[in-house]
Amino acid sequence: MKKLLLLISMVTVFSWQQARADEGMWTLYNLPWAVYEQMKAEGFEMPYNALYKGEGALKDCVVNFSGFCSGVVVSPDGLVFTNHHCGFESIRSHSTVEHDYMLNGFYAKTYAEELPNENMFVSFMIDQCDITDRINAIAKAKGIEESKWDEIIDSLENVMNDSVKNIDKTYHLEIAAFYERNKYYATTYQMFSDLRLVFTIPKSMGKFGGETDNWMYPRQTCDFAVFRIYADPKTNGPAKYSAENVPYRPKRWAKVSMDGYKEGDFAMTIGYPGSTNRYLSSFGIQERRDAENAVRVQVRGVKQQIMKRHMDASEAVRIKYDSKYAQSSNYWKNSIGMNKCIDSVGIVNLKRGHEAKIRDFQEKTGFLKGELDIDELGRLYKKRFETKRAMTYFFETFYRSNELVSRSLKVNSMHVEMQGSDDKPEKQYCVLADNSKEWDAPLDKEVLAALLKNYRGHVQEKYLPEFYATIDKKFGGDYAKYVDFLYKKSVLMKNGKKLYVNKKNFHKDLAVSMGIDILAELAVMSAEISDINEKIDRQEKLLCAAKLRMEEDMPHYSDANFTMRLSYGQVGGFMLNGSPTGYYTTAESILEKMKRANEVPDYYAEPIMHELFSKTDYTPYSDKTTGKMQLCFLTNNDITGGNSGSPMFNGKGELIGLAFDGNWDSLSSDIYFDTELARCIGADIRYVLYMMDKWGHADRLLKEINAQ
Repeated sequence: MKKLLLLISMVTVFSWQQARADEGMWTLYNLPWAVYEQMKAEGFEMPYNALYKGEGALKDCVVNFSGFCSGVVVSPDGLVFTNHHCGFESIRSHSTVEHDYMLNGFYAKTYAEELPNENMFVSFMIDQCDITDRINAIAKAKGIEESKWDEIIDSLENVMNDSVKNIDKTYHLEIAAFYERNKYYATTYQMFSDLRLVFTIPKSMGKFGGETDNWMYPRQTCDFAVFRIYADPKTNGPAKYSAENVPYRPKRWAKVSMDGYKEGDFAMTIGYPGSTNRYLSSFGIQERRDAENAVRVQVRGVKQQIMKRHMDASEAVRIKYDSKYAQSSNYWKNSIGMNKCIDSVGIVNLKRGHEAKIRDFQEKTGFLKGELDIDELGRLYKKRFETKRAMTYFFETFYRSNELVSRSLKVNSMHVEMQGSDDKPEKQYCVLADNSKEWDAPLDKEVLAALLKNYRGHVQEKYLPEFYATIDKKFGGDYAKYVDFLYKKSVLMKNGKKLYVNKKNFHKDLAVSMGIDILAELAVMSAEISDINEKIDRQEKLLCAAKLRMEEDMPHYSDANFTMRLSYGQVGGFMLNGSPTGYYTTAESILEKMKRANEVPDYYAEPIMHELFSKTDYTPYSDKTTGKMQLCFLTNNDITGGNSGSPMFNGKGELIGLAFDGNWDSLSSDIYFDTELARCIGADIRYVLYMMDKWGHADRLLKEINAQ
């Protein structure tokens, strides 16, 4: 009998390994032993505790980079590698027409030349633990229904923050939901806000291939930038920017390897994947495709066409909008690719098949009987579809698209610091900071007029904010005329002017009233589906719970939520249009693209770059096995947005690359991981070092990194 049970156990584990070996974004503190054993079987050589618990664990060199990317510490003096596109806004903000670091690159030859950045930081994860039982106990004791659990979580987060600050006042704690809110984990972080730009290559290399190659393979992009963490000179702890701060001395930094990799080698990423929805129902996927992705593609296509035209016409405008355009176009193309994959792979039907198995399981076991109702879930999604679609148009049109609307929403939401007398409301005022260097009026005006018209053309009349009546009555339906009037007449566009927000004439301003109308319409739409949202969230949670119970013999990872995760797999290519891709690209391949710059502007590179990639000898940066200068490589590691800048480690925990993208066939990975096609694209660390050496002549940094 014991032998039979052992055999069944081995078959179960083996089946799981075969089906899921490379899928998963695993939390490190409770990494399933079966996952660790599989990692070892594929070539991982470190002890279990060396990942999370041990002194100088590998997690201690990986950072959350500014809340939207990942990074890795690579020196005893706090040097951090991340992607060029993660440092894009920093590079852009330091650039001028006279000193265009975006165009020409930047290298700080001394500590004194390293450039500080506002609103940037890195965070180290200190600890993580499961507090689900604690939350459930509080809710039960106080009789608080699940829809009100945010109150419990906020209160508990405050209490736990007090506790961790007793350990170290520079710590802070965050509680996040896992497994569709079936679990809650508390994570302790230490954040450093004095982060300085040290090195960046020209945009021609850091963004080589541009939108032409984005989400594509083969790739040759040298997507990296270098920053340094600064700390309090007395404590080596976090400190606000000060000229007195010194380079941070980390507990752990990654060893940078010159050994390279070969096909089939173990590869692992550790980073901060942003958001996935792999437990999402078939109904949720349909909504994602038709009410979100399709809308995002349409609106951003209108906006980006205008932005690109203005950027191409002016170098000054290009500098202002490079980062904005890149952010917009990235998920524009992502949405296109995801929808294509949803249909080509048939993900909706795959999900329906799995939901049928859950129905059978529920009928046989009675699990969640009377609670989980998959048919009702479908009806709820259908009921909210049109409003959800309109809300996507709404947010894509009115939020983060335009300076005037941003100011209007800001003053009406009171996201500005009020000044004046507290006991005399009419004397209270705010002043909008002069950020005219950040945007361009002709571009901004044309985008707003186009988006206002576009919004009206795609949503039902009931979703139009009140100001559309003003456009019709006072401006004859002419959107450009309306926008021109706002920019010329509104007090919101007069930088430095005191805005007395409680006076009647303030609310008569058409730009101010536009913001009021936008917020009012948002409130109406939100109220319309608030109850439906709660019911859908509840059913999605129960659906996930049923899946976990049905497959309780298998390890399961939670959806990404920008907490630290590990993914693992192997170096290797895939079949593209019937042919193998290979697993790396070479100097010859980038040179070939550079020569096509006349037909593909995204392949432009300066003459020095042509020279650097026309060599016959790249020692010591060439691969010892192939003899080639390898640029980018493929693994089947499981990544998503937020993983940009994640370190790619070999089996010894040594740094071999920086993750920066996925391939076109991976764009459905947020909702479904295709083990055959999904790939992670990384910049070979030797490519990074080659550029630092031969282009940047960054000898002091190379010595500090001490790659071996």
